[in-house]
Amino acid sequence: MRYIFMGSPPFAVPVFEALLGSGHAALALVTRPDKPSGRGRSVRTSPLVDAAREHGLPVLQPASTKTPEFLEELRAFEPDVLLVASYGEILRQDVLELAPHGALNVHGSLLPRWRGAAPIQRAIAAGDAETGVSVQRMVLALDEGDVLLERRTPIGTNDTAGDLFERLAELGGEAAVSALDRLQAGDATFTPQAPPLVTYAPKLKKEEGDIEWTRAAVELERHVRAMSPWPGARTATPDGKPLVVAKAALVEDARGTAGELIETKARCLVATGEGALQLITVKPAGKREMDAGAWLRGVRLEPGTRLGADKEAQ
Repeated sequence: MRYIFMGSPPFAVPVFEALLGSGHAALALVTRPDKPSGRGRSVRTSPLVDAAREHGLPVLQPASTKTPEFLEELRAFEPDVLLVASYGEILRQDVLELAPHGALNVHGSLLPRWRGAAPIQRAIAAGDAETGVSVQRMVLALDEGDVLLERRTPIGTNDTAGDLFERLAELGGEAAVSALDRLQAGDATFTPQAPPLVTYAPKLKKEEGDIEWTRAAVELERHVRAMSPWPGARTATPDGKPLVVAKAALVEDARGTAGELIETKARCLVATGEGALQLITVKPAGKREMDAGAWLRGVRLEPGTRLGADKEAQ
C-alpha cells in the first residue's frame, strides 16, 4: 500500500517507525512545524522528520492543512491511503477523501470508550482493567469512524500514564501495519461503534492534577498514576508550597481527617476521604523527585499536619 503518514511526536514516532519497517510504501511525512524548545528556545528537528529524511522521504510541515495548496501537494503523491497518529489538527473532508481508501487514524483507546485527546489518562483514572489502540476510518466527527481493528493490553496496577503511553504507541505501530496489510489483501472489515458505549476523554488541563484529599484513597492512587508524568498529582505543604506526588500506594485500614498526615516516621501516610495514601516518591518545589521519607526528614512535619489545607480553604 502507498501511504502518506501524518503525525506528531511522541506517540506517532513508534507508529511511523513500524510502518517504515513494513513492506508498505511510504510516500511522504506530514507533521507539525518544529517549535522552539528548551531554555535556549532553539528549534530542534522532530524525530519524525529525522526518520523520514533517513529514508529519503519528502517532509511537509504546513502551518495549516486547510489550504488548497496543501491539498494539491498531497494529491500529487497519489496515495492509496492516509495513515494518521496524533496529528493534532482536525482534517477537512476533502483531505479525508483524497485517497481511495480514505484516512485511517490510530487512536489510544478501545473505541468507542474514551473518544478524545486524553484517553490514556482517563482510562487509568477511571480504573479500567484494560485499554488498547483502535484503527478507525476518519470522519469529521470526533473519533466516530468505523473501527477496522484493535489491539488490547491490560492496565497494570502500577502503570502510570507515561508507562501506558509508551506501550500503546508500540501497539499502535503493530496495528497500523496490520491495517495496511488488510487493506492490501482486500479483507478489511469496518465495524460501526456502539453509541451506548461511548465515553469521552477531553484534553487534560494542568489544574486537573490537583489532589482533592476528600476523595477515596483508591481513586487518589489512580489519580497519581494518571497524572504522571504530566501535569503531576499536586498538593500543597502547610507553608503553601507545591508538592508533586510522583508515586503512592493505597492503605485502606487507616483513618483520619482528609489531608492529614497520620504517620511521619516509618512511612508518610496521608488520610483521605476513605482510607489513606502512602506517599512513596515526591517532588518538592524546585527540587528533584525524592523518597517521601527523605522529604519528611527534611521538612520535619508532625502527625496532624494537613496537606493542601491552604488551597482547600480558599
